[in-house]
Amino acid sequence: MSLLDLDARWRRFNDPDHACPCCGRQFSGVFDIGFEEPDDWPFGPRSEELLIAGEDKLSSELCRLGDRRFLRCVIALPLRGSDNERFFFGLWAEVSQADFYAYLDGSTEDGAPVTKLTATTANSLPLFPDAAQGILRPGSGLERPRLIVTDGPLGQAQSDGISFDDLLDIYAAADKDIRPHLLRD
Repeated sequence: MSLLDLDARWRRFNDPDHACPCCGRQFSGVFDIGFEEPDDWPFGPRSEELLIAGEDKLSSELCRLGDRRFLRCVIALPLRGSDNERFFFGLWAEVSQADFYAYLDGSTEDGAPVTKLTATTANSLPLFPDAAQGILRPGSGLERPRLIVTDGPLGQAQSDGISFDDLLDIYAAADKDIRPHLLRD
């Protein structure tokens, strides 16, 4: 049993059979928040596999905007008091052009594998709006790269974890406020 199991809201949040008494909404645990493009992408959302606007390109995993380069990645935030639960932001990270192309070359059989890149968050994250720098570690197989932030509030949240209330605040800041649905049976 985890410490969070003592919180009735947590139990309701993780019980797919529990329905909110006011609206019938149901939850089955932690869900992630993702971003479809870097915040500076000016051309709107992708409607197809690849959006091309002049020389700029956006796919589900790669972005070129002028002389800037971005990779899709994840940031994992441990949930304090749980049995190893993690919340993930699916976001974009800006990398140098040299690192971008080394990453692409390393993902093919011809290139040398890349083990880490310096990167900066390219999305304003709920509760963590300031850009943060870190190390991007490529994933294996189909796994997205993971961004490890080294300092600041986001780095602290990655190393120390976030509370359940922090998670609910993140959801609320992302226009997914579920707190009222967890308050009563």
